Amino acid sequence: MPRVVHFEVPADDPGRAIQFYSRVFGWSVNKWQGPMDYWLIQSGQAGEPGIDGAIARRQEPVTSVVNTIDVPSVDEYVNRVVANDGKVIVPKRAVPGVGYLAYCRDTEGNLFGLMQSDESAA
Repeated sequence: MPRVVHFEVPADDPGRAIQFYSRVFGWSVNKWQGPMDYWLIQSGQAGEPGIDGAIARRQEPVTSVVNTIDVPSVDEYVNRVVANDGKVIVPKRAVPGVGYLAYCRDTEGNLFGLMQSDESAA
């Protein structure tokens, strides 16, 4: 069953957001070595309940925290979203070395991500 596996915090000033979350919660934040500005958050120790996330430079349409759901096929789940009156906001795109990602809105206007893991994505 697909489940939430990641969260993103959009930030106008990523450095300021990194300081905030590090100081308030003690989260460890490190720059991702991928092709875009993205800072990975470790929000707890391995084996503890919960998920890790990231801080990303704010870009429209991302205006609030976004949960990303792991799915076996982005294409299949995008079709399910549309068939159930949701909307595709950012079509499927490759995240090199990670997989495929699309952003959608549910029927209440909430943004969420769909991620299909595939390390060969380019």
